[in-house]
Amino acid sequence: MEVSHLHRASMPQPVVRSTSPRPLCFVDRVSGWSLRSSGGLNQLRSGRWRRCCSASRSETLVAEENGKRMEVVSKKDEVGDLKSWMEKNGLPPSKVVLRDRPSHDEKLKSIHYVAASEDLQPGDVAFSVPNSLVVTLERVLGNETIAELLTTNKLSELACLALYLMYEKKQGKKSFWYPYIRELDRQRGRGQLAVESPLLWSDTELAYLTGSPTKAEVLKRAEGIKREYSELDTVWFMAGSLFQQYPYDIPTEAFPFEIFKQAFVAVQSCVVHLQKVSLARRFALVPLGPPLLTYRSNCKAMLTAVDGAVQLIVDRPYKAGDPIVVWCGPQPNSRLLLNYGFVDEDNPYDRIVIEAALNTEDPQYQDKRMVAQRNGKLSLQNFNVSVGKEKEAILDMLPYMRLGYLTNSSEMQSVISSQGPTCPVSPCMERAVLDQLAEYFRKRLVGYPTSMNEDDLLLADPNLNPRKRVATQLVLMEKKIINACLQFTIDLINQLPDHTLAPCPAPYAPLLK
Repeated sequence: MEVSHLHRASMPQPVVRSTSPRPLCFVDRVSGWSLRSSGGLNQLRSGRWRRCCSASRSETLVAEENGKRMEVVSKKDEVGDLKSWMEKNGLPPSKVVLRDRPSHDEKLKSIHYVAASEDLQPGDVAFSVPNSLVVTLERVLGNETIAELLTTNKLSELACLALYLMYEKKQGKKSFWYPYIRELDRQRGRGQLAVESPLLWSDTELAYLTGSPTKAEVLKRAEGIKREYSELDTVWFMAGSLFQQYPYDIPTEAFPFEIFKQAFVAVQSCVVHLQKVSLARRFALVPLGPPLLTYRSNCKAMLTAVDGAVQLIVDRPYKAGDPIVVWCGPQPNSRLLLNYGFVDEDNPYDRIVIEAALNTEDPQYQDKRMVAQRNGKLSLQNFNVSVGKEKEAILDMLPYMRLGYLTNSSEMQSVISSQGPTCPVSPCMERAVLDQLAEYFRKRLVGYPTSMNEDDLLLADPNLNPRKRVATQLVLMEKKIINACLQFTIDLINQLPDHTLAPCPAPYAPLLK
C-alpha cells in the first residue's frame, strides 16, 4: 500500500516515540502520514522536522514541539522479511523465495518479486497462504452481514481495505500486519515495470495519454476515489471492528485525501478477486500475491480459495530463480495500466471501444431502436474491437450503421417485418456508411499528438522515462488497432463496384464516439 510521500519514498517509514506523556498528533512531513496516539485528536500544527547528522548510513529524524523531542526510529533495527514473518505465523513450506529487481529510479528502493525456489512443473503448488494471513472485508468489518450491506450500497471494497491498512499502519510495529504493510510501502504501488497507476501521475505525465480514452478514464476514476473518501466516516461507523478499535480516530480527520488516494491505488494494484467465496471474502489482500507476483495476460494460473487458505498452482514449468507469473483476467491494456501500472504487448484481450448511437432526432428513431433491440443491440451501443479481430468488429458494425442510414419509411417497414438484421443496401448508402467509418478512424488517429513512427522512435530510447514508456506503449497499441480498422474499411470501399458514385445524403446518420 503506497502511503509514503511520492518524492521522498526512499526515506524509512518512521516509528514515533514521544517523550511527552500526553496524547500527541503530528504530521510526519517525510511520509505525509498524520500520526496519532490512541487518545488524541488535536493536530500538532507547529511541529518542525530537522535532520540530525549521523556517521551511520541510516538517518534519524527528530520532531520538536515546545522544546519536547520526539524521536523517529529508522528501519535499521527491523529484522526479518515478509516471508519469514509469514512462516512464523503459519505459512506452510513453500516453493518460492523473494528476490530483488532494481527500480528505474536509483532514489527508490528495489522491487521485491516472488521467484521459484526450486524447479517447478505444471500442477505444482507454489505456496498456500492460510486465511489467518489474508486480509478480507470479513476481517476488516468484523461482520459478514455488514460487509454485504456496504458492497450492496456501492461502497467500494477497495476503500474499506485501504482504510483498514491505514489504521493498522498507524499502530507501527504493534500491528500484526506491520511486515506486510512495510512490504506494500516498499512496493509503493508500483507495477512490474516499476510504474505507478496513472491515478498518481502529474498533469504533465497524464498528457502522455492524450488522444487515448484512458486519460478520461483516469480522471473519472479519480473522481470516484474522492466520492469514496467522503464515505469513509460511514464505513468506520458501520464497521464494528474499526469503531471499537479506533473509537476517536474519525477517518476524514485522521487521514487527508491525498494519503487515502495513495493507499487506495496501492490496494487496487494488489487486491485479488477470489472465486466461489462469500462477498465478504471476495476481495482479498494476499501476502506473496500481487504485486510480488508478475501479471501476464497469456498465463492461466490464478490465486484460488481452498479450505482455509489461498493457494497458487503453477501452469507452466519454472527453473529455480524464475519469476512466478499469474493471470490478471481478460483485461485490456487500458485497464492494466489504470489498475496495475503496466501494459502487456502480447495481450490477447487488448481492445478499443467504439460507441455508436442511433440519432434521437430521427423521425423513425423508435422503430430503429426496436429493430436494434430485436437483433441484440442498443440505441447506444458499444462495439469492442479486439486486437487481431478488427475485420470481424467492422462487419458486426455495418448492419447497425446501415439501419441508422435508412430514410425511406417503406424500407423501414420492410425491415420491421423481416426476421433478420438485413437492411436494404444501395450502393450510395454503402459508400456513405464506409466513408463515415473511415473518417471516424482518421479523426481518432489525428487525435494523438504523435504518429506510430514517432512512438517507435521514443520506445527505442533505453533512457525513456518509465511512465512515458508505458503510456507510449499503450497509445501505440491503440493506434495499431484503429489503423487496422481504417485499412479494412478502405479495402471495403475499394471493393465497391462504382467508385464515381456519390455517397447518399445522411440527415440522421448514427453518431460515433
